[in-house]
Amino acid sequence: MIKEVLVVEGKMDIVAIDKAVEADCIITGGFSLKPKTLDDIEKAYKKRGIIILTDPDCAGERIRKFLAKRFPEAKHAFVPKEDATANDDIGIEQASPEAIRTALEKVRTLDWNPTNEFTSADLIMNGLSGSNASSERRAVIGAKLGIGYANAKTFLTRLNHYGVTREEFEKAISEE
Repeated sequence: MIKEVLVVEGKMDIVAIDKAVEADCIITGGFSLKPKTLDDIEKAYKKRGIIILTDPDCAGERIRKFLAKRFPEAKHAFVPKEDATANDDIGIEQASPEAIRTALEKVRTLDWNPTNEFTSADLIMNGLSGSNASSERRAVIGAKLGIGYANAKTFLTRLNHYGVTREEFEKAISEE
């Protein structure tokens, strides 16, 4: 049983999560969060903590950013896009139980006092920005680090905001 409450986008996400782990969930119902839903999330946040597990797409990222600002000590889990894609659809409901468990094992907390450990030079030197294969490399490294897929700018922000260490980064690069 996961102590924190998982915040997901839809009912089918809960079906997929139930196949992977035992956890309580709150459904956002998309980006237009109702006041009652926000109230439920806030109660869970204060009482047990929350883990934001939104879809690895633009809408999921918008919901994640909104919730991260409102609940700064929330934890974040990311299912890689390739592990959450099936039948021309992207979402947590498409992820395998193993992919969901792996994402929850790599939970990160957003640090509002980010480090400046990583720069755009790190991305370029490691093929994560500026080359034809950069997007694919960011997806692989993001999955290994538990920070998900992102464009180069967001990827750099996540490296510095989610507590990724130089050692973790270099290990992920060397394993790729």
